[in-house]
Amino acid sequence: MKPIDSLAVIEEALDHLKRADPRLVAVVETAGEVPLRRRSADFAGLVNIVVAQQVSVASANAIFGRVEALVQPFEAATLAGITDEELGKAGLSRPKIRTVRAIAGAVVGGLDLTHLAERPAEEAHEALCRIRGVGRWTADIYLLFCAGHPDVFPSGDLALQNAVRDAFGFEERPKPDALDEIAGLWAPWRGVAARLFWAYYKVAKEGRETIPV
Repeated sequence: MKPIDSLAVIEEALDHLKRADPRLVAVVETAGEVPLRRRSADFAGLVNIVVAQQVSVASANAIFGRVEALVQPFEAATLAGITDEELGKAGLSRPKIRTVRAIAGAVVGGLDLTHLAERPAEEAHEALCRIRGVGRWTADIYLLFCAGHPDVFPSGDLALQNAVRDAFGFEERPKPDALDEIAGLWAPWRGVAARLFWAYYKVAKEGRETIPV
């Protein structure tokens, strides 16, 4: 499968999804434009996602800017020369410092973040989740918005759960296991299906952003 790297790929995938699951025709019509949203598929991209967790967008941007200025060049190998105290003063919490160092160690140890989209979804996901501090959501978001993996669906994301509930008329939002089963119909383009439902939910939320990056 080709990575999600252009709006043309998204359009191709949406055509496939509508044929595979006719329920998605109405979802596509309601959602309107489905955005690409890509970040760099590298150490900086994954660290940026970790930094942004549980803080506001403004705070995340400020913290990442300070960390980026501190770690020059911004590469995994360079991090070893920066102390925890310096990273803490830049705004990173202790758990995030541990996670960022674990990511750096994995990259220095040979983890190829750039080409994860070329690996099967489960294999790519497992490679990231082996890093201490990187959980399923973090791995999913990196694979989608940095690596551009075509077949990842973050079933633990509340916005996606709510969007599928609303689109399909469920009484309750589906739990992750149930949503994984539903999303199985959308392989090998689950990554585009996720973007579609975030776009759909944005319409339901009257324009408020729902994509987590």
